[in-house]
Amino acid sequence: MSETGKTTNSRQSGLGLSNLEIDSLSSQVTGLVTEYFSQVSDLPVFPQTSGGPTIAHLESRLPLAGEPLEKLLADCRAIISGIRHNGHPRQFGYVASPATPPGAFADLIASALNVNVTAWRSAPAATELEKMVVRWLGSMIGYSEDAHGLLTSGGSMANLIAMHIAHRGKAKDDIARQGLWSCGPPMTIYASDQVHMSIQKAADILGMGRDQVRTIETDETFHLNVRAMREQVLADLQNGLKPVCVVASAGTVNTGAVDALNEIANLAAEFDLWFHIDGAYGAPATLDERKRPLFAGLDRADSISLDAHKWLYVPIDAGCLLFRDQTAARAAFASGEADYIKVLEQPDTDEAFAFWDCGLELSRRFRALKIWLTFRYYGLTRIAAAIGEDNSLAEYLGRCVNDADDFELLAPVELSICCFRYLPKGTKARLASVSVVERARIDAELDQLNTRLMLAVQRGGQAYLSNATLRGRFALRACITNFRTTQADIDKTLEIIREAARRETD
Repeated sequence: MSETGKTTNSRQSGLGLSNLEIDSLSSQVTGLVTEYFSQVSDLPVFPQTSGGPTIAHLESRLPLAGEPLEKLLADCRAIISGIRHNGHPRQFGYVASPATPPGAFADLIASALNVNVTAWRSAPAATELEKMVVRWLGSMIGYSEDAHGLLTSGGSMANLIAMHIAHRGKAKDDIARQGLWSCGPPMTIYASDQVHMSIQKAADILGMGRDQVRTIETDETFHLNVRAMREQVLADLQNGLKPVCVVASAGTVNTGAVDALNEIANLAAEFDLWFHIDGAYGAPATLDERKRPLFAGLDRADSISLDAHKWLYVPIDAGCLLFRDQTAARAAFASGEADYIKVLEQPDTDEAFAFWDCGLELSRRFRALKIWLTFRYYGLTRIAAAIGEDNSLAEYLGRCVNDADDFELLAPVELSICCFRYLPKGTKARLASVSVVERARIDAELDQLNTRLMLAVQRGGQAYLSNATLRGRFALRACITNFRTTQADIDKTLEIIREAARRETD
């Protein structure tokens, strides 16, 4: 051995490191991560930057020789300073759950193993762990203790796989070989006007066409109108089309509304339609006992999507698709006879299992480890409490908005999303008595004002809100999926908006 710990017969071009080098790399990088977790609440939510400065600060030429670790870590700190920090307690934009330390370190272990979780033969322990984690997730949300499924990059991929299974399962001909053109009348999917964009995208990718997703109106509380959906299904049948799938939302991305799952399940059963639930954001809220009644009927779905990285505090990417009928999934993804994927084990044994039989990906990360380690480290009771606190904070924000003269609530607070807008002094009273034409003019002015306020708040770096358009009105949208958030953060955010409004009117 040399003094550095490397073997003397190592290749000159080898990428192996000595134990001393690995120890140095490990301790310094772990120190950087530990430092980040301890400081994230004090960092600006959004950096004071514009497009370009981060790359200008870094070495942009392709490196031909290695560089000192100290310089690389300094550059990593520069990258961190140019990031939007999802772990900040006042990061309320989109659905951006923070990562927990156990999940982050589990990702490090998974990356070190660098196993490709394609099938049991490629990754025995990882495959078995993923199948177990899938069952945990199914049991956790009250779907099925024996759920089948797989982990995905996120809800969009889970929804695409579900739409593919539904589409192929309801087709009577061999679409996989013959294509859509030879397989009967156009197929239709039904979803509310609040459904996630991935459903239309899936219809496009599958060749059905975006227009074949029948967008059904929602009621005044943004829940799908089941009667209107039924009328659309009947109309399509009369016009010679083929309805195949209904999609319910268990927590819409705009307002967090949970559709009437039992009623939609009844409709799906009546017309023999695949019943899919998009619970990518909201399904974990079943862990909050106060919210569980909202999800009655969830166990009747043919498939459900949910994202552990949205509201179970697991690092991206950790989506999941659950389904009841593994035979339907296998039929949809029949993989052909390529030699490199032939499984020579006895059929219907654990050793013959392959994820490519029920999903799109061949190369797949070891996603299960971070979910498994997060659940094992904290326990489900502690995670459920954090979700409950997020819901309570959203309810608190809704009450603050309702009680204020300078804010207006634009949607009910059903889970952990609160949509509202700022109103200049006296506007709330005016809106109660003006004509329809005058109200439209005031609403347009409020849309412009709240757009400017949102951008000012985002760029200010103290809090971060996103937006939604609800009944034609621009809303400030706060989604609380963060175990670091407190009531003080809610109060502070409202004051930040008010201060932005004062600057706007000065």
